[in-house]
Amino acid sequence: MDPVIVVGAGPVGLCLALSLARRGVPSVVLDETAGQDDTRPARTAVLRQDTAAFVARLGCADTLESEGTRWTAWRTVRRRRLVERVTFAPRIPDEAAPAALASPVHLPQHALTRALRAALAREHLAQIVNGSRLAELEQDERGIGAQTRGANGTWWRGSYLVGCDGPRSTVRKLLEIRFPGRTAVERHAVAALRTELPWPGEGLLHRSPGRQGGAGGGAVLEVSARPLPDGVWRLDWLLPPGRELVTPDALVARIRDSLAGWAAEPDGDGGRAADRTVPPYELLDTGVHTVHHRLARTWRQGRAFLAGDAAHLLGALGTQGLDEGLRDAENLGWKLALAWHQGASETLLDSYQAERRGAVAARLRAADQALPLLRDGGAMRWRTVLPGAARGQSALLTDGHLGRGPLGAPPAYPRSPLAPAAGQTGAVAVDTRPGSPVLDVPVTAGDGSVVRLRDRLGHGLLVVLVAPGTGVWDRRHWQSAGLMPQLTGAVAALPMPAEILVTEAYPGAAAHTVLVVRPDGHLVTALPGVRPAELTVCADAVRGGAAYGHGGAAGEPAAGATDEERGPDPTVDPVGAPVLHSEGD
Repeated sequence: MDPVIVVGAGPVGLCLALSLARRGVPSVVLDETAGQDDTRPARTAVLRQDTAAFVARLGCADTLESEGTRWTAWRTVRRRRLVERVTFAPRIPDEAAPAALASPVHLPQHALTRALRAALAREHLAQIVNGSRLAELEQDERGIGAQTRGANGTWWRGSYLVGCDGPRSTVRKLLEIRFPGRTAVERHAVAALRTELPWPGEGLLHRSPGRQGGAGGGAVLEVSARPLPDGVWRLDWLLPPGRELVTPDALVARIRDSLAGWAAEPDGDGGRAADRTVPPYELLDTGVHTVHHRLARTWRQGRAFLAGDAAHLLGALGTQGLDEGLRDAENLGWKLALAWHQGASETLLDSYQAERRGAVAARLRAADQALPLLRDGGAMRWRTVLPGAARGQSALLTDGHLGRGPLGAPPAYPRSPLAPAAGQTGAVAVDTRPGSPVLDVPVTAGDGSVVRLRDRLGHGLLVVLVAPGTGVWDRRHWQSAGLMPQLTGAVAALPMPAEILVTEAYPGAAAHTVLVVRPDGHLVTALPGVRPAELTVCADAVRGGAAYGHGGAAGEPAAGATDEERGPDPTVDPVGAPVLHSEGD
């Protein structure tokens, strides 16, 4: 079959191409640029545990450790009072803490892109073609064609095509897919600087809600500080609504005021800003980041798909658009690989939109519902109605920054089209619900090595047997004892690749429970023991059913979940609103 065409060589497109290569699928990455990413210290990426693990599995673990930092804690401060301090667990390879206590990874985006390019250069199944600007698309029942202009202009023939080409996506425009939403939901002044803050290694969210009738008309004053390696910090100041120009002098004034305030009052009171000493700092980079909320009407047309900023824009209240783009790449990567190797049902291909668009829509709804309360000075009004509202607001923002709750937690797909039909399996309940990401517990692989469950994701189904006491037995004994021979035979007969893992325990699971896990780490079901027929039902459901035509079907598919199933659309159609810069692809 023809390779998969990936349009766009940002982190999302590169991760998708790497994911395909690791599964034996060739790809061509069409890059409009000359292949050099701008070095901008103030443009950084915050990767949650699931997306950081995805990037690490693609060959970039060393870069995450050398170029990124994991915070020791996160402080949420309201005016001069510490509201919450979240302490993150230390990194211990074989005894990792629960994901909820693990720090995100913060690194410059150019370092991430450079590492992904280097990893892709080592893959013989993938190639990046620089200086290739997409001009035209054509698709039929057997494939899709893309014409490019520029130094490497030509016609490319592919099995599928994925537009990872950013907010101004040419793929989206050629497919005539609408991209409604809201422009300039938030604006932030951004600076990267080298300095010492009173809380080394800890991130900070500092809020000072304005008083009604006071200076600023009740506007919220908010700044976040996130550490990077080598004493560098990224600072973000929430700007008031409007398009007021942020001058260099105004930005320097914000830097000096914030640094002086933190130096004078790390935990309590301090004098006036004019009386405080500004600690020394080296300014490395500045910018203004504008946040838009947009959602493409459809993410698939026949053999063409959208991912990352081409499909959605978000980023208010501490959320991370790049996180969602990487989740798009992980979700679509294993499905396209399955389609490329085995052929694809419409259910499998449509499930990408049903799952990912639904998850991003829910994230946008949560942000849009929270914005009026958090951003319009409403704390004073709500405090009389909701006791503890101020603390609740800070907690909501903290969740967005740390990847928790409705604004930040990894998505679940409880109504996935790839779930077994009700009653087809004798499922048992564990602490992870079907469709949700599994916990990253230690597991024993077939070669006897003890690894993290998340490290084994990506290649096929994972079939995890809960077997307390296995760790004290030699591999030669437990692989031929108890349920293992029966489980081995059942997994070998499945209609898609699968790997058996064993764990001492899983929260809420009884001994001999069998967990079936998708390639992207979402739980399919939990079975009470080895049930070959039900394992086959799960595998058939995950691959979209048994009806396959080689290479997949063409034409315009159903849109996945209906509007009624998704709930209200979180966006509105703007009139003549341009799409501006957004951090992401």
